[in-house]
Amino acid sequence: MIAANRLNTVEEYYFSKKLREVRGLMAEGRPIINMGIGSPDLEPSIDVQNAVKEALRHDGAHQYQSYQGLPELREAFSSFYKNKFGVTVNPQNEVLPLMGSKEGIMHISLAFLNPGDEVLIPNPGYPTYTSVTNLVGAVPRYYDLTDKNGWFPDLEELKGQDLSKVKIMWTSYPHMPTGATANREQLTDLVAFSKENDILLVNDNPYSFVLNQSPISILEIEGAMDVALELNSLSKTFNMAGWRVGMVLGNSEHINAVLKVKSNMDSGMFYGIQKGAIAALNSSESWFNELNAVYHERRELMYTLADKLQCTYDKDSVGMFVWAKLPKGASSSEKFIDEVLYDKNIFITPGTIFGSNGEGYIRFSLCVTADKIKEAINRF
Repeated sequence: MIAANRLNTVEEYYFSKKLREVRGLMAEGRPIINMGIGSPDLEPSIDVQNAVKEALRHDGAHQYQSYQGLPELREAFSSFYKNKFGVTVNPQNEVLPLMGSKEGIMHISLAFLNPGDEVLIPNPGYPTYTSVTNLVGAVPRYYDLTDKNGWFPDLEELKGQDLSKVKIMWTSYPHMPTGATANREQLTDLVAFSKENDILLVNDNPYSFVLNQSPISILEIEGAMDVALELNSLSKTFNMAGWRVGMVLGNSEHINAVLKVKSNMDSGMFYGIQKGAIAALNSSESWFNELNAVYHERRELMYTLADKLQCTYDKDSVGMFVWAKLPKGASSSEKFIDEVLYDKNIFITPGTIFGSNGEGYIRFSLCVTADKIKEAINRF
């Protein structure tokens, strides 16, 4: 049987392929330290774990669940955004739980893109924006992000282009992979740009509470609800990556369009996971402080490792990665990380997997214990 033509537009996800290679090296007995992928190694809180255990005994816990999630989960998402960002959304029709925000990228694309529509995608940026755009038959159109411009788009340059076919613009602030942030003025400009050009602006926002003193949501900006959606996730903030819990927020018309797709794709999220998510969203401030204390220690050590490699980095960046520029005269990003992998048994992500503007950069994940980072430092 011949596979569908759409598969010719995508490749297997980089980490799927590279981690097979890394696992192969580990099977050979090599002491690999994996600093590549941002999968939290810490546990969710005890309250979250207990909430799931208690939910298992609830009547109906093992039946199909609502496509829109439990009312109390939507209310928890709504309260979380009100408390953390000052954003008011109606839990009835302006927030939709997702099985991870990655699912949301596909659902939003299916809901709003026709074949041939164009999509503004950051370079560098999350590779899934491109792959999903290709899978639905739309056309990726990259906009440059550079260190010189603070990893923020040059909106004036974009305004000078023909944007008549552009339907969606993907952004992610705090930015993945660089950790750059956008201030209120910049987000205001993004909203205005989207309104002017009739573009649906989608901000992917899972890193707001990791080593970030000033969390901000695109939905805080006046008028954003008219033209913007925001994706968020419990994966990073609450160490629940494998649980697959995310959300999309926006006006009821946009959310209903996404729901039309979602309701045909799954049969609801497991009850116990929803109850655990509610407990997570109600976490006290001490949870965030303790989590950031762990990541702060790791980041300081990772800076030392980057120094050993003679890389430079921005200490004002946020999130659970360190985005580092290779020293002058260094080989390509992929060749550099392979040399480190085979010589020192340390896996680091090459910047090129996030786009051509990632060439010359590498990314370290903070999802590694302090002891492992110290061991990596000692290998140099």
